[in-house]
Amino acid sequence: MVKALVVEKDEESGKTRAAVKEIGLEDLPEGEVTVAVEYSTLNYKDGLCIGPGGGLVRKYPHVPGIDFAGTVESSDDDRYAPGDKVVLTGWRVGEAHWGGYATRARVKADWLVPLPDGLTTRQAMAVGTAGFTAMLAVMALEDHGVTPGEHPVLVTGASGGVGSVATAILANLGHKVACVTGRPESADYLKSLGATEIVPREELAETTKRPLESERWSGCVDAVGGPMLARVLGQICYGGSVAAVGLAGGADLPAKVIPFLLRGVNLLGIDSVMQPYDNRLRAWQRIAKDLPMEKLDAMVEPATLEDLPKLGADILKGQVRGRVVVNVAG
Repeated sequence: MVKALVVEKDEESGKTRAAVKEIGLEDLPEGEVTVAVEYSTLNYKDGLCIGPGGGLVRKYPHVPGIDFAGTVESSDDDRYAPGDKVVLTGWRVGEAHWGGYATRARVKADWLVPLPDGLTTRQAMAVGTAGFTAMLAVMALEDHGVTPGEHPVLVTGASGGVGSVATAILANLGHKVACVTGRPESADYLKSLGATEIVPREELAETTKRPLESERWSGCVDAVGGPMLARVLGQICYGGSVAAVGLAGGADLPAKVIPFLLRGVNLLGIDSVMQPYDNRLRAWQRIAKDLPMEKLDAMVEPATLEDLPKLGADILKGQVRGRVVVNVAG
């Protein structure tokens, strides 16, 4: 039997309910590889799937969990053998395909990546999809010439999962890191990850009619979007880049074209869902190399499957800080 957090929908009321229950191994969806899941995480998308509205789910019953790490139990693909440690992020796992909130997961082999040397399955999920996305953003900034220097890299939404890991990675690579947060109580936490400056959210939330302001940031990992992203674009140094990863502030971008024309600013969209295998492997190898693992403990909040219904509601209210690591195996 498989222990899982299962979301079911009442057809009459349209409401959904999440509860931990046992299901059969034969109930798992098709795939070449069956993984004994050890850890998963809690992400904003998981909160949407768990919540009463059902969010991103189109077919019920459903097992959320958009990432997981564990051990291969059986495989019909020559690339993976029983006993191999693997990690999975993306490919709409936990949305269109059953995800990591079960003691077993069956997925396509192409979706997996071997767990890099030096990472445990728990550490991999302390990083999780949020940290994987943060590393993709850092790699994109590097690929476009952002290097440690006089001006800091700005991280918006810094107290969240993406922002927390991006801060730790950038600081470890030698960057000055300025963190934007709406939570003054998170300042010590962000400084422990390597932040050199804390910027109150209100400072960048204010609108301005000026398309260009003083050059303040060599680059930016933006996990907010919306009007704040528009304001940040006018403060990026000449030739700098913004890696945009989130839409918490809205999908509209009320920006002017002037930062792109007069300062050569690059706006880089980061999608963690359907990354090519080589890029996923490169990102996980960089995580194992460049993310200071001793800082992970400061980010991690442990949880169990039974905790997830409440935590799913909390993350939608913005009440979850850092990384929630779910001990699926128990």
